Amino acid sequence: MLQLVFLCLLVYYLIVFLASILIDTIPFIGPPAWIVMVYFQMHYGLNMWWVLVGGVLGSTIGRYLLTLYVPWLTAKAVNQKKDDDLAYLGQKLNSKGWRLQMVVFFYTLVPVPTTPLFMALGMSKVNVIKVMPAFLVGKFISDMYMVYTGKIAAENVGEIMNGFITWKVLLATIACILFLCAMLFIDWKTLLIQKKFKLSFKVWK
Repeated sequence: MLQLVFLCLLVYYLIVFLASILIDTIPFIGPPAWIVMVYFQMHYGLNMWWVLVGGVLGSTIGRYLLTLYVPWLTAKAVNQKKDDDLAYLGQKLNSKGWRLQMVVFFYTLVPVPTTPLFMALGMSKVNVIKVMPAFLVGKFISDMYMVYTGKIAAENVGEIMNGFITWKVLLATIACILFLCAMLFIDWKTLLIQKKFKLSFKVWK
């Protein structure tokens, strides 16, 4: 009997881990991974810390996988000039070292979707291995707060489960679109080299 209970708990933790990977691999705004953590922790009485470990590790892997295939999608969609422009931006971001890590860390602490951030990092071909530890720590802190404050999180779970179209989701989606438009249509070489702001809409193949 105890072995069966242990096996069931192990399956629940595994589901949290795999679901977090899946959610954070998808390149568009959706319900955050902490929703899954809160749901399983509350409904099945799981240990909060093991839920956090599984969920945050899953999210970290998911975000890393996202940045791996985004450059391929970008190369298929934009012309060579824009692809080179984004690569130049990535070189500049890579040179920032610890400052880029701090940006990722503090961005992750803020209760906004990290999808636009990792889409941008992937599009610009940044070496994301260097920033994943900062994301892991920031994600653990922010998700710990969401899981710990179970009542608040449960209200959000109910809101999202009853319909994905909420004002929060809409605002996050709009912010994501604007962020990606900035990545695509700003001429980053001109901005970074000549210090001049320039928009270019001829970016598609």
